[in-house]
Amino acid sequence: MPLQMLPPAETAVLLIDHQDGTMSWVSSIDREVMKANALALGKAAKALDMPLVLTSSLEDHAQGPPAKELAEIAPEEFAARIQRTGVVNAMDDPGFAAAVTATGRRNLILAGVTNDVCTVYPALTALKEGYTVYVAADAGGSTSKIADDIALRQMERAGAVIASTNMLLTGLARHWNSPAGQALLPIVGELIPT
Repeated sequence: MPLQMLPPAETAVLLIDHQDGTMSWVSSIDREVMKANALALGKAAKALDMPLVLTSSLEDHAQGPPAKELAEIAPEEFAARIQRTGVVNAMDDPGFAAAVTATGRRNLILAGVTNDVCTVYPALTALKEGYTVYVAADAGGSTSKIADDIALRQMERAGAVIASTNMLLTGLARHWNSPAGQALLPIVGELIPT
């Protein structure tokens, strides 16, 4: 399915495992760029009053704590994050799956810190469950470029829309003079390299 404008009232944002340790494993994209994109999605969810579901895995192991900026951006969602105990596919975790269902939204913007693990499995499951899935490819990465490419191809072949964070933010804005556009303009501005 091609990328199209996204109605914020029908869309939820899922951020999966943006944890300090796990982010350090990514080598297919600049880690700071990846993190900035994930944080921008969180800010957009808050700015447009879209449901934001956060999850982490094994915080007391090598994966470490979630990025502290998420607590600043979305304190309630951060406190309510689904802390998985090693379930690889977040959608296989009953708490996470219930949180996704509870959003009531059928369009999901999904970003996992590693596209070849954290993103691919929940994306494929969500597609099977009838969700429209938009993968923010640059709000995640993989341990290698080939692993990232394979994961993105798998998701696209299954029906996910693969997009950049900027594409998704501008699709949510629709028009810069709209309330959504005005709310997102500063967030998009933060992503522009100086």
